[in-house]
Amino acid sequence: MRGHISAHAVCTAIRDDIVSGALAPGSRLIEELLAGRYGVSRVPVREALRTLQSEGFVTIRHHAGACVAAPTEREAADLLDIRGLLEPLGAARAAARRTAAHLKVLRGIVRLGRERARHGQRAELRQLDGWFHETLAQASGSASLAALLTQLRRKIDWMYAVEPPAREERSWEEYGAVLDAVSRGDAERARALMAAHVERSREAYTLRAAVPAPAVRTPKQPVNTARDRN
Repeated sequence: MRGHISAHAVCTAIRDDIVSGALAPGSRLIEELLAGRYGVSRVPVREALRTLQSEGFVTIRHHAGACVAAPTEREAADLLDIRGLLEPLGAARAAARRTAAHLKVLRGIVRLGRERARHGQRAELRQLDGWFHETLAQASGSASLAALLTQLRRKIDWMYAVEPPAREERSWEEYGAVLDAVSRGDAERARALMAAHVERSREAYTLRAAVPAPAVRTPKQPVNTARDRN
């Protein structure tokens, strides 16, 4: 059964463990141990590590093998600057290219977000926040831009802890204003509103401590293969 698990599924599993901190910055990534951890052969592990290297999550050195990347504070700060450029661009593109289906989903997300924020249901707000940004990126009509924004959010989640805002209703009011501009096709207003939101939210991000950890040695449940078979 190991041979049927795709490199994509293994890549997702390793990336998730890096982002969550289960595999800390500097940890050695030994193919044999990872294969046992995820219940796969070494072939998809090797492919997954190459993909994660291209994404910046893994460093591979000749004769030294692979390890979880350990970004510098400057590299982490650059991510927030890049977000400040790409998120407003995505909102502007969405205003020009969104479909009725995109608007329906975005309105539903904003409605739920406002309701949950009003009742202090913080557990669900982080996921709704992610859905809003993901759907807005898809509404840009650019697969390349959406992919960049997805990868950017993963890296920011990896490098930063996010403190919930004191007034979460304000964030959802801002999302509602962005959505209104997008629905009216006002690209410049959508861009400006998203830029202001991104800038205001920077204060919520705190750089995580990057402490190298030893190589993984404990077994883990195999990757779920129901969706990710070749």
